[in-house]
Amino acid sequence: MDQGTRELLSRTPARGHNVGMPIIQVTPNGPFGKDVHSAMPVSLPELLADLRGCFLAGARGVHLHVRDDAGRETLQPGEVNRTVDAVRSLAGDCGVPVEIGLTTGEWIEPDLDKRTRQIRRWEGVDCATVNLSEDGFTDVMNAMLEIGVGIDVGLWDLSEVRAFEESGLIDQVMRISIELDPGEPYFPEGRPAEVAATVNDALDAIGSRCPRLTHGMGEWTWPLVEDAFRRRHDTRVGFEDSTLLPDGTIAASNTDLVRAAVELQRTIQT
Repeated sequence: MDQGTRELLSRTPARGHNVGMPIIQVTPNGPFGKDVHSAMPVSLPELLADLRGCFLAGARGVHLHVRDDAGRETLQPGEVNRTVDAVRSLAGDCGVPVEIGLTTGEWIEPDLDKRTRQIRRWEGVDCATVNLSEDGFTDVMNAMLEIGVGIDVGLWDLSEVRAFEESGLIDQVMRISIELDPGEPYFPEGRPAEVAATVNDALDAIGSRCPRLTHGMGEWTWPLVEDAFRRRHDTRVGFEDSTLLPDGTIAASNTDLVRAAVELQRTIQT
């Protein structure tokens, strides 16, 4: 741990965070295809059929990786707006309020100027995740602020807290997603909940009071879902993070993962 990190953790924590019942977000596909799971929703009809079950099972948020007709990830406004409108209509049909979030990943559009131009033409998007690990993340955040899209900070490691503090945007973000992967690129050491606690303490230390979402990937998925519920943070499940249920068996669908999360939430918070 470097000196800057020690300084962050030595400050007096600032309390705030989530108010009310945490939401369960579903992340149905990420950048992945049917080689990861045969039921991975790639086309828009597949996505809508998948999300219907998730919404009815209790998901109140969705993190979308929009695809074009060829199945490629895209930030193009035409595809984004069409997908968001269809998902919004589906949520209305299901009779549930749903937060629709996207990714702004630089791997989808490496040209920063082109990416921000595309984002400025989005419509109907509630929020989007901006990864602190990516160059130009403040430009992306400012483009979102211009059109009223909520900033969901993607924070993957304790070392990124400093960049967040120096961005000058701490008080303008809607939520921080603490996204912890036991593998690349950071290979964090320790138990998942302990790593999450250290990141939360560092965010408190810089005065961040906005809501938080905690989730993990792979084998860290369910330990961090549980940690999120204990902290009353939002959380997420879905094939982007893991195809496994808490007992280690493969889920048949994203709906099964949402149902498992709802049951875990009920067990912990009642």
